[in-house]
Amino acid sequence: MKAKDLHERTVEDLKELEKTLSKDLFDSRFKNFTNRLDNTASLKTTRRELARIKTVLGQKAKGGSPPTQKSPVLSPQAGTPRVTEEKPIPKATASKPAKKAAAPKTEKAAKKPAAKKTTKKTEKKA
Repeated sequence: MKAKDLHERTVEDLKELEKTLSKDLFDSRFKNFTNRLDNTASLKTTRRELARIKTVLGQKAKGGSPPTQKSPVLSPQAGTPRVTEEKPIPKATASKPAKKAAAPKTEKAAKKPAAKKTTKKTEKKA
């Protein structure tokens, strides 16, 4: 089913269709899990149909019209299409996250001598 066909349906009809498709999808998944599903492509098509229906329902809930193809803008005086020049969009500069400021060392941490590393040779001698 195409999106144009879905836009022509009522909201109640779309909700009913959504319920039936979600039930079919559940049954198909269950059959696929138990190796009783012959056509596994039906999972993909059902999922996509369900997504189309949810999209149309969302558009109708917002009150927006379905997206249409762009048509040329007619100038009011001449009745001819007006051509607009497209300006290149500047690239956004990627900003690096700011480095964290080093925490000031306390006097104890600065004066504390580093611990001596022990190796196996020095342990055997002792």
